[in-house]
Amino acid sequence: MRGTGYLFCSDPLGARRPDPVFAAEVACARETGGAIALVDHDALLAGDAGAALARVPRASGPYWYRGWMVPVARYADLARGLRARGCDLLTPARDFGRAHELPGWYEVFADLTPRSVWRAAPPGEPPSAPELAALTAPLGPGAGVVKDFVKSRKHEWDEACFVPALDDTRRLSAVVRRFFALQEDSLAGGLVVREYEPFVPGGEARVWWVDGEPVLTTAHPDSPAKLPAPDLSSVRPAVRALGCRWVTTDLALREDGVWRVVEVGDGQVSGLPAGADPSALFDALTRAGSHGQNDGRGGTDGRASHG
Repeated sequence: MRGTGYLFCSDPLGARRPDPVFAAEVACARETGGAIALVDHDALLAGDAGAALARVPRASGPYWYRGWMVPVARYADLARGLRARGCDLLTPARDFGRAHELPGWYEVFADLTPRSVWRAAPPGEPPSAPELAALTAPLGPGAGVVKDFVKSRKHEWDEACFVPALDDTRRLSAVVRRFFALQEDSLAGGLVVREYEPFVPGGEARVWWVDGEPVLTTAHPDSPAKLPAPDLSSVRPAVRALGCRWVTTDLALREDGVWRVVEVGDGQVSGLPAGADPSALFDALTRAGSHGQNDGRGGTDGRASHG
């Protein structure tokens, strides 16, 4: 295959067709001239990359992955499995991890995002109260938000996300324990505690970046009817400094009128809100994929990525 390919997740009820959740995106990818291959997400999560990629033609690609979220280790399996079939991913495994997990992107965005601390931890093993007190001391006694390296439990705000005072170690420990209990085996990487910043009502904007350029701004999937218009002047240099090819940034307006980066994500596993038109995104992705690897700053080196 020449040009740009897309690895979409297959339908769990029919492995020969794409998951219907991605139907509009599959159509857009095809309209831009992109080729479609299917990956079995369940098999990938189970650690069987061979089975997951059984329907991917050998010596095809390069590919963008576009589908459900996968842990960093499973994405690395995906990259190795594709190489074994003579294929490439346009986002290397190391870049997926840097964009997908907060410890990978935080330093680059530190001036634009709430202050954060973290520590690695396995599922089911939350840090002790003394460990939490030591971890969060740099954030001071104010309010905080608990999450893992990728996601929060913001829909369980009071019980598993928000801590009114980080120096209340008993309350902090209770929220962290509940968060770990609800995340179960889906806990990503470990624990993150972020300084709480108050944002104005109006939802978050999700900005989609390809090779350092913003190609689409949508609402956040949690608030699809609300689409702010963020100022990207300070965000663009950070995205380029991160150097990952396809990323998203979620932005919200703080009460003092400053736009803040709430999250950074790998675009391959970021969700589009209901009703969004992905045409501009897939136009940009297909053009970018046909030029090989890019350093995220607008220039290509003509080589395919090797994960």
